Amino acid sequence: MLCWICSYIRVVLFNLITSVTFILFSSLSSIPMADQSPKPETFELSNGSMKILLTNLGCTIISLSVPGKDGVLSDVVLGLDSVESYEKGLSPYFGCIVGRVANRIKDGKFTLDGVQYTLPLNKPPNSLHGGNIGFDKRVWEVVEHKKGETPSITFKYHSQDGEEGYPGDITVTATYTLTSNTTLRLDMEGVPKDKPTIVNLAQHTYWNLAGHNSGNVLDHSIQIWANNITPVDENTVPTGEIMAVKGTPFDFTSEKRIGNDISEVGLGYDHNFVLDCGEEKDGLRHVARVRDPSSSRVLNLWTTAPGVQFYTGNYVNGVKGKGGAIYEKHAGLCLETQGFPNAINQPNFPSVVVRPGEKYRHTMLYEFSIE
Repeated sequence: MLCWICSYIRVVLFNLITSVTFILFSSLSSIPMADQSPKPETFELSNGSMKILLTNLGCTIISLSVPGKDGVLSDVVLGLDSVESYEKGLSPYFGCIVGRVANRIKDGKFTLDGVQYTLPLNKPPNSLHGGNIGFDKRVWEVVEHKKGETPSITFKYHSQDGEEGYPGDITVTATYTLTSNTTLRLDMEGVPKDKPTIVNLAQHTYWNLAGHNSGNVLDHSIQIWANNITPVDENTVPTGEIMAVKGTPFDFTSEKRIGNDISEVGLGYDHNFVLDCGEEKDGLRHVARVRDPSSSRVLNLWTTAPGVQFYTGNYVNGVKGKGGAIYEKHAGLCLETQGFPNAINQPNFPSVVVRPGEKYRHTMLYEFSIE
C-alpha cells in the first residue's frame, strides 16, 4: 500500500513540474527579444589634418574636411544634416557605397550560368545601384573602429540570396582609413558563400573642393587618365562599344575646365571612362586629378577598378543640404571607380562575376594637396 502511494505521489509531482516548466517557457517565449540588428549611428575619423564624419547607414561619408590655401578646414562633400534625413531617402546617393551592383543593368535582367534573373526597375527601364533597397540603404555592422595616428573604421554587411533579385549570399566589408595627414583609403571586399553572384561596389561621394556650399563645380579643372569611354544609349546604358575620346568633349587626357564642353553632352557628364593610360603605384592606377582654383585644393584619385563614372550632378535640383545649403545642378562631381556598367550583359567588358572561393576586391585612394 505504501509503495503504491509513493508511486502515485511521484507521478503527481512529475506532472506538476512538467506543467510548471511548460508554462514558464511559454511565458518566456512570448517576451519580445531585444532587436540585435545594428542601428544607424555616426562615427568620426580624425588625424588633426583631416576630419571625416561617417554613418553605418550605407557606409556614408557625411562630411570630409581638409585644409585649403588659407590652412582652414572646409567640408568638401555634399551631404545632409542628419542621419534621419538619409533614412527618409532625401539623399541622391550622397557619399554612400552603392551595390550589390553599382550603376545600371539594362532592363533589370541578366543571365548567370544559364539562369535568368530579374531585378527591380528603380530607374525605369533599368535597375540602378542595386535596386530599391540597395547597400546604400542598409545599416551595416561596425566591426572595428580604431583611433590614433592612422584611424580607421570597418563596416560589414551580409546580403542574402535573392535580396533585390540577386543570386547568392555574400558578405561585404568596407574599411575607411586615414593613412596620412591628407590621404583617405577605402578597401572594399566581398566573399560569396556557396553560389556565384555579380558584385560591383562604388563609392558615390559628390565632391566640391571649394566647399560643399560654394555653388557649382564648372570652374574646377580635371584630368582623367582614360583614352576611351563606353558610349551610352538614350537610357544611359553602355552600348558595348569602346570609343576614343580624342577630338570629343570627353577628352580629359590633359587638364581641362569641367564647364568648357559640358553643354555638348546633354545634361552633363554621366559616363564610364576606361582607365587605360594612368601610371600605377602599389597596384593602383591613377584615375583623375581634380583642382579647384579658388581654394587651391587638389584631389588625386587612385584605384584598382577598370573604370570610373564621371558624373557632374546633373539631376541634383534644389536639394536641402547641410547647414541650410541648397544644392543645385552641378553642385558636385562624382568619380565612382567601378566595373563597367551593365558588364554582366556585355561579354567584352571586364567580368563582375564572383564565384565561391573567390574574393571581390576594390581599393580607392584619395590624396589631397594644395597647389
